[in-house]
Amino acid sequence: MNRILVIDDERPTLKMFSLFLRAYGFDMLAAESGREGLELFEREKPPLVLTDVKMPGMDGLGVLKRIKEISPESEVIVVTGHGDIDLALKTLRLGAADFIAKPIDRASLEAALNRARERLELAREKREEIQVQETDKALILN
Repeated sequence: MNRILVIDDERPTLKMFSLFLRAYGFDMLAAESGREGLELFEREKPPLVLTDVKMPGMDGLGVLKRIKEISPESEVIVVTGHGDIDLALKTLRLGAADFIAKPIDRASLEAALNRARERLELAREKREEIQVQETDKALILN
């Protein structure tokens, strides 16, 4: 659960995230475009994704939609330097776990990561509660 994919077209931002996230115990995967990020996501299946909104080509909203189609249980935190309430609401309606405005402060990042980790843990616990028993003629879900 400590793997995270960060998608941002700005290398200095990726470096900053790398420093923060490694300090928090994450194994970070990095992509410099939405398309590259989706390819990496499909290959590596990290449970947590941080994506910028404004990127050339496929933007963060497109990335968010596609990740939620591929893996609805994945948590996606959207980051943008062009933050406004309408954009934040749109990302949340699309299934984003959280929305953080740039410049990113440590407290906002920590809070978003903690909330995402809690949701991932809750989802894992729910999956473990369901038990499947197979008989000759049926599957029994407990």
